[in-house]
Amino acid sequence: MEHKINKSRMLLQFEQELKANEKSAATIAKYCQDILRFMEYARDGSEITKEMVIAYKQNLSETYAVTSANSKLASVNCFLRVIGRADCVVKTFKVQRTAFRAKECELSKKEYIRLLKAAEKKGNTCLCLIMQTICATGIRISELPFITVESLAVRRASVSSKGKTRTVILPVELCRKLEAYVEKRGVAAGSIFVTRNGKPLDRSNIYHGMKALCGDAGVEKSKVFPHNLRHLFALTYYEAERDICHLADLLGHANINTTRIYTIVSCEEQEQRIDGLGLLLDKKQKTT
Repeated sequence: MEHKINKSRMLLQFEQELKANEKSAATIAKYCQDILRFMEYARDGSEITKEMVIAYKQNLSETYAVTSANSKLASVNCFLRVIGRADCVVKTFKVQRTAFRAKECELSKKEYIRLLKAAEKKGNTCLCLIMQTICATGIRISELPFITVESLAVRRASVSSKGKTRTVILPVELCRKLEAYVEKRGVAAGSIFVTRNGKPLDRSNIYHGMKALCGDAGVEKSKVFPHNLRHLFALTYYEAERDICHLADLLGHANINTTRIYTIVSCEEQEQRIDGLGLLLDKKQKTT
């Protein structure tokens, strides 16, 4: 039986399946965007074959970095299973695990503080508090709506994400700052970071707002995006506690291998460790 591309029908079927599986709105939007790209490559009315999907995989490898290509392939494979074409599923690209962090992409604590001061100088209290909330708790930007007025009283926020619910601890000083903010804004209940109409803040506005601070803060734009604040929390916690299992719980990771990405040392640290192994012949050893 032939399975030809019918964009509207297949995309609707796929979207309904994702909703039935209780995927988040952001995940559904991302998956559907990936499938629209796949459909544009395949062309409406084309037959879906394993050869065609393999050719698309090659096209992705020529256009995107490996991690991005694998992310889009994961969406395509999910789509193929939903429409009953598991026989066309392809393997993702193999990625060698990185041994150290790239310093040019890493946001340091000093740079983070400079971003906060730049936001304060601009009078953008909301953005300043959003960055502190993400960095002091390790939450995802999509989880901001779960930081509520009610959560401040108990210093605990119940966060639901990716089909799981976890408790996020709110630092005392963060609660103090947020309590002053909601009192000034007149937010009596519910999510703290909302528009004047009570709707969740647009994530793209937060992203662009952070980028706009880079010039005044003297920080490279390539280092500044919400997820790097979560990364800084994870790295700072791990360096203090060396407890990767607890860190995985705090970040809401189901797989500890995901958490490992946040604990990789910098290239400079790796160099120092390797230089300190003492596995080369030195002058003293030559004379004995």
